[in-house]
Amino acid sequence: MTRFLLGACALCLALPVHAQPATRPEQAISEARLRADIAKLVGFGTRHTLSSQTDPKRGIGAARTWAEAEFRKTSRACGNCLEIALPETSVSGERVPVPTRLVDVVAIQRGAERPNEVVIVQGHIDSRGSDVMNATVDAPGANDDGSGTVLVLEAARVLSQHKFPATIVYAVLSGEEQGLYGGKLLADYAKAQGWTVKAVFNNDIVGGSTGSDGIKDDAHVRVLSEGLRADSTDTLRAQMRRFGGENDSSSRNISRWLEGLAAQDGAGLAVRQIWRADRMGRGGDQLPFSDKGYPAVRFSVAIEDYEHQHQDVRSEGGVKFGDTVDEMDFPYLAKVTRLNVRGLAALASAPMPPVVTAKAAISTWTDLEWQAVPGAVSYTVWRRRTDAPGWGEKVAEGVTATTLRLEHVRGDDWFFGVSARAASGAESPVASAVPGGGFGPIGG
Repeated sequence: MTRFLLGACALCLALPVHAQPATRPEQAISEARLRADIAKLVGFGTRHTLSSQTDPKRGIGAARTWAEAEFRKTSRACGNCLEIALPETSVSGERVPVPTRLVDVVAIQRGAERPNEVVIVQGHIDSRGSDVMNATVDAPGANDDGSGTVLVLEAARVLSQHKFPATIVYAVLSGEEQGLYGGKLLADYAKAQGWTVKAVFNNDIVGGSTGSDGIKDDAHVRVLSEGLRADSTDTLRAQMRRFGGENDSSSRNISRWLEGLAAQDGAGLAVRQIWRADRMGRGGDQLPFSDKGYPAVRFSVAIEDYEHQHQDVRSEGGVKFGDTVDEMDFPYLAKVTRLNVRGLAALASAPMPPVVTAKAAISTWTDLEWQAVPGAVSYTVWRRRTDAPGWGEKVAEGVTATTLRLEHVRGDDWFFGVSARAASGAESPVASAVPGGGFGPIGG
């Protein structure tokens, strides 16, 4: 057991280090490409899940074919570094009255060292108008979710020019508006592949900065995350009630990590953490991943514009409705893309967060123990007060053992966590030493 005497000089306020290549991928992000891609998506007229799958110019089929072609073009530019997969199923339900073919378009950039360790960035390509069942009306879907789709395509273009230890998956999903079907399809695919999912970045409505009430915020992006794990068992929930863990899911710690990452970029956006799984009464494609126990967050604009999402294109009483290109803020979209790319590069460079436990019952010390993770050369131990929002106190860094005793630290008053650092300096998010604090599904 490695022992550590905690004194005033040993505490410091810090955020994990996120090592990046000398030429950072986000520097190659093109606002012009984002604009051109949105124009192309809007040009398909509608991308409703129940629209034509065979028309070469209009409908969901044409849009998916175009997205696949963009991934293949990107792959050729990096020496065929992307594997293209087209997970497919047939769905039916309340918003899908007849069995309907559903296809996700996925590009896989295999990691050079730990290819089974995966980070996913995704957006949904389908769109809708005022009536969620109307598959023929024009539904341009510029912001919802053309913005997320083009972000994914642009991330693939710039990140594919670099190599990473872990795998990055770029996913264009279908069927979100009809019931999160594309997210479920990809979550099932990830499980079938046996992937160790480190994080899922779901980007849904990320291209606007002004709300329908005229309020503007182009300085923040919201990151939504669950607190209580969706895959919790009755036993685990009972443990969380007694010992903590209701605010320390892996998704919540990804959210905290992203806030720290964003703070390091003076030219970027600040993260406003929203501590709920999604917006009130609504949902997104991160939820099927959370349901399986995978760390997943949603990126969304700081201010939503309800008159320009889920609306037919029209004018009423001098008010314009419809999800059209002219309502978007492309410099803002470029900044959200920049944050995603920085996060993906950092996570694909860092090891997995370790699974850590703390023992401190009826003692004047706290014992921490964690599992060694592939790619880690050392670990950093963190603590925070139980009423503190984020990880602020770095207790010890450069720890090469997998145990640590904190002398004179009464564990009742603190939450503890551990992050893993690679030889490159890339550091993982913090995994919490509480029930359910690990970065994997409960039970395996």
